[in-house]
Amino acid sequence: MATPTTCDKLFMRIRSKGHSGIVEGDLTPMIDMTFQLIAFFMMVINFSDAEQDQRVTLPASELAKPPTAPYEQPLTIHLTKNGHFIYAGDELTKIDRLRSELLKETQIILRHTSKQLADVTVIIRADENAKTGLVQEVIAICQELKFEKFALRGKQSEISTIRGS
Repeated sequence: MATPTTCDKLFMRIRSKGHSGIVEGDLTPMIDMTFQLIAFFMMVINFSDAEQDQRVTLPASELAKPPTAPYEQPLTIHLTKNGHFIYAGDELTKIDRLRSELLKETQIILRHTSKQLADVTVIIRADENAKTGLVQEVIAICQELKFEKFALRGKQSEISTIRGS
């Protein structure tokens, strides 16, 4: 009989220590981690505040109520306290630049979607220290471009904000 080689000895050692049954991994830690990640994202992500921008602090009002249903075609414009506009992630310093960006948006909506401008809801998020006249100018520009639906954002307040009450 031939003497076993080094390779044969190694195989015999591995084989003799081996287990002939089916080996299954413990999935408990992976399932636990999955549930922890789900819980983490549920706590961190607020889907209703997806349109927020940290540069805008909304005014508080007891009349401010969250929308009952999401808007089908939202278009969000932010107004900062220093009179700048934030649209599509870009900070615009002039109202004429906002007008040209909105004009481009109207062309995209009309050419590439089946929606009409009347279907689009313009959401205006103005800082609590923004000039009211600037909000009115934004609404006027949007109306010139044939937008018809508007929503103004505010923080809900428990304290009475109506004068005389």
